[in-house]
Amino acid sequence: MPNFRYHKALLIDDNFVDNMINEKIMVSSDFAEEVIIKQSCESALNYLHDLEKNNQNLPEVVFLDIRMPIKTGFDFLVEFQDLQSPNKADVKIVILSSSLDPKDHKKVIEFNNVTDFYGKPLTSELLKQI
Repeated sequence: MPNFRYHKALLIDDNFVDNMINEKIMVSSDFAEEVIIKQSCESALNYLHDLEKNNQNLPEVVFLDIRMPIKTGFDFLVEFQDLQSPNKADVKIVILSSSLDPKDHKKVIEFNNVTDFYGKPLTSELLKQI
């Protein structure tokens, strides 16, 4: 029986292949019992609002890409702050991006829930640090 580190992880990235690879790494590393994938910030926010409406806990860990069409990862972070879920303060948001822009690294510091900023790809070694 696997010993998962987290019950639920949310992966937000518009790249289908990255999502597939990252999900496989999380599953094979027993990182999360359930991995939810959303390919846009809009669908991720809708998912989180639905959890909130139904009095369900938010995922313990969110992996977030920054550069996405329509709403960026930063837009997601701003809207995430408005959620009223009781476990929101416990949610770890990990930026998982190919961005090398120092401004992006600086800007994420403004958001309390962001715990780490990693470059793609995700590895089982990185998961051990989260």
